[in-house]
Amino acid sequence: MDYNVTVIIPSYNRIEYLPRCINSIYNQTYAVNEIILVDNNSKDGTKDFIKKKYSKVRVINEKKRGVSFARNLGIIKSTNNWIAFIDSDDEWLRNKIEKQISLIKKSNNKIKLVHTDEIWIKNGKILNQKKKHTKYGGYIFKNCLDICKISPSSVLINKYIFKKYGLFDTKLKVCEDYDLWLRLTSRIKVGYVDEVLLKKYGGHEDQLSRKYWGLDRYRIKSLEKIILNYKVKRELRNMALKTLLNKINIIIKGSINRKNKKIFKMYLYKKFLWEQYNFKFKKK
Repeated sequence: MDYNVTVIIPSYNRIEYLPRCINSIYNQTYAVNEIILVDNNSKDGTKDFIKKKYSKVRVINEKKRGVSFARNLGIIKSTNNWIAFIDSDDEWLRNKIEKQISLIKKSNNKIKLVHTDEIWIKNGKILNQKKKHTKYGGYIFKNCLDICKISPSSVLINKYIFKKYGLFDTKLKVCEDYDLWLRLTSRIKVGYVDEVLLKKYGGHEDQLSRKYWGLDRYRIKSLEKIILNYKVKRELRNMALKTLLNKINIIIKGSINRKNKKIFKMYLYKKFLWEQYNFKFKKK
């Protein structure tokens, strides 16, 4: 098996962050073979800048159809078996890819997805992560139900996984990574390098997590898909059902606080339907 790596960078008007991101790829102790920047029709001169300063970076233009579409396009256009993602405002430590490849080789190529630990930096200061953000390796479906436990920028994944289990869901505006990791962790063992090998920078006005309120609404959609459309073991489905009902209750409480009658009625009805499903499912 070869271990050639393609790095995919989705970007939109991020010219000020791209040098830090791309330089961290070039500075890897394990050289990557291909860098693809999927530009979402930026208006800040990104394409000319990359062509002039980073001529080896392959730029693919697309019409701002979202980060999921950009990543998927990069996967489809990639020429290597191993795929790594990095957001345009993030930065890798020098031995990230080397550590991940080493773990894959030690597993005799049985591990097809490896992620790493990370640090968060906001306005120049390191943010303390909470217990709920703790990362794991192994069969981690249960750990991934509450929130996203795998950062796309930390992942190295075999292209075969996408062919077998599907790409990012382009219908989701946010939590597309949460959705994918649920699908994958319900089926495969995940490798984890317990070292900080990624710096994630936050606080930008254009971050999707700041643009959309009530992220649990999108996580609920993913949980519904897992339960209804994805054939998972009974034990895993029970876990997903429990998490789903908990998240519906959170949205209901939030709608009461915001006095949003439309959302309240919608999720109260959704809760009723899923309680009925849960009752019938347990009787089987």
